Amino acid sequence: MELLSGLLSSLGLSGAAGLNAYIPLLVVGLLSRSGVLHLSAPYDLLGNPWVLLGVGVLGLLDFVGDKIPGVDHALHLVGGVVNAAAGAVLFTAQAGIADVPPALSLALGLLVAGGVHTTRAAIRPLATATTGGLANPVVSTAEDGASLTLSLLAVFAPLLAALGLAGVLVLAYRLWAGRRARRVT
Repeated sequence: MELLSGLLSSLGLSGAAGLNAYIPLLVVGLLSRSGVLHLSAPYDLLGNPWVLLGVGVLGLLDFVGDKIPGVDHALHLVGGVVNAAAGAVLFTAQAGIADVPPALSLALGLLVAGGVHTTRAAIRPLATATTGGLANPVVSTAEDGASLTLSLLAVFAPLLAALGLAGVLVLAYRLWAGRRARRVT
């Protein structure tokens, strides 16, 4: 049961990192720092005050920049690496509890976060093009909210986090399919 819970938690956290790399890192770091969550070395560094400060500053810059059309697209290019790496670290940090081999954990986290981020980055131009960039702050805020929700669910209700991640992916697929259908007609 611990293996399943750990894997579901890992999926939720890496999926949340695909939406916003910094929110789940902060959530896990703060929960680790407060003693709610135990992380094994070297992942316990996420609870270090200097690491939390660095992630917080980068997260704030990303939070603001992601609301600005044009800047958000540049951030998504960089985020392809950052989000996938954060997802890999978070998946491994959680899966370490469940004795999953680290190489497999890193690969799975990379794939989940990278896949979510790639889908997000591919869909965002639709909001920019159809609204002249006016919807970007709303879409970005929704992504941040989903990342925070998935992060908290991944820690406290892993099954709900996995279901939430599936819901995010279904929504993304529907948006993408709608975009492709509009191009064809």
